[in-house]
Amino acid sequence: MGRAFEFRKARKMKRWSAMSKAFTRIGKDIVMAVKEGGPDPDSNSRLRAVIQNAKAVNMPKDNVERAIKRASDKSLGDYKEVLFEGYAPYGIAILVETATDNNTRTVANIRSYFNKYNGSLGTSGSVEFLFDHSCNFRINSEGIDPEELELDLIDFGAEEVFVDDDGILIYAPFESFGSIQKELEGRKLEILSSGFERIPQMTKALTSEEMEEVEKLLEKIEEDDDVQNVYHTMKEAQ
Repeated sequence: MGRAFEFRKARKMKRWSAMSKAFTRIGKDIVMAVKEGGPDPDSNSRLRAVIQNAKAVNMPKDNVERAIKRASDKSLGDYKEVLFEGYAPYGIAILVETATDNNTRTVANIRSYFNKYNGSLGTSGSVEFLFDHSCNFRINSEGIDPEELELDLIDFGAEEVFVDDDGILIYAPFESFGSIQKELEGRKLEILSSGFERIPQMTKALTSEEMEEVEKLLEKIEEDDDVQNVYHTMKEAQ
């Protein structure tokens, strides 16, 4: 198994841990998808993917439909995706993905978290190069040979295909998202969820006391309503 498998294994219990936070994140994803490509999922592949993710976290259908309708309102402001980069104590690199309708507020909040917990907010490009930007798909594993599927999808950019308790996971570079999505849909394979992640190229082991200090900063950042995802180079506890 490769880095994507280990990364997913370490994050499995953490991602979307708070259901209300998951709904907030997906609601913003719906707004951005509708503003970009319209309210019809049949012609908007990004919106189609977000709706799949909404189902994966059991977001009620009514909530999804209301979010799409609200996003179609021309008077509704748009969310801007902004990436923040910095360091936690002990040289741990952190990437923070946000979706904000008020960049001034978000910048001030993120900076205050880094300052309060002995970190430092960096400039654009200061740590992004330490992570591989990848896309992923989870599909129903019923009746599918994962090894055969991996061979078929290599031509579309797939790098890792593995099985876990919830289906088959496919990992590929960020830019391969569209081609793999199109191929899976063309094969009538059920996409349970999909998305993007930033996988650290290397991780750093810390003592339990050092990890606790870094976790305080990570938790504070993740609590912010404008934050969509947080990635770091700290080695997860086994």
